[in-house]
Amino acid sequence: MKQPVIIGIAGGTGSGKTTLARKLKEDFEDDLLLLCQDYYYRSFNDITYEERCKLNFDHPNAFDTDLLVEHIAKLKNFEAIERPVYSFVEHMRQKETVYEEAKRVVVLEGILIFENPKLVNLMDIKVFVDTDSDIRFARRLVRDINERGRNVDSVVDQYLNTVKPMHEAFIEPSKKNADIIIPEGGMNQVASSMLVDKINTILNNW
Repeated sequence: MKQPVIIGIAGGTGSGKTTLARKLKEDFEDDLLLLCQDYYYRSFNDITYEERCKLNFDHPNAFDTDLLVEHIAKLKNFEAIERPVYSFVEHMRQKETVYEEAKRVVVLEGILIFENPKLVNLMDIKVFVDTDSDIRFARRLVRDINERGRNVDSVVDQYLNTVKPMHEAFIEPSKKNADIIIPEGGMNQVASSMLVDKINTILNNW
């Protein structure tokens, strides 16, 4: 029996990886399952909200990567998963989970998915979205204010103290694991169309 195709889309914060992943979801609809590494932040409900706000959410240790590896392995065997739900307002995992069935194509997107060798080994196609740091910061600023209930000062402080250093320490070096590097992510129409064609070829040869 053929296995689902696992596509990893990595890149720094605000690089356009989510835009690219969502475009693929729109193009392939029922054939594609989209997972975000952000769902797999560790549960920090054993400490106070004030303490959670001080955590480094851009370090590999912030993620429950063992659970993510387990779930991708299950999906690769056409087994369903109960993926976690995470609140960026409260900085903690919620009690509920979401039932996800395996699809012929599974897209996993996240900043640090190429950092863990076990996770990388489960991927069939690895895409790194490479975008200028100024553009990435501007996009993150808008996103965190509009979607995650943050204020300007907290976003800037987090970017300078954790996001930028962690990008340089972990995300940028993980680019070497990519099969494809796409500047500007979903905004790069030529590159994204080539990726769509590749997926279509895989599905047509299923």
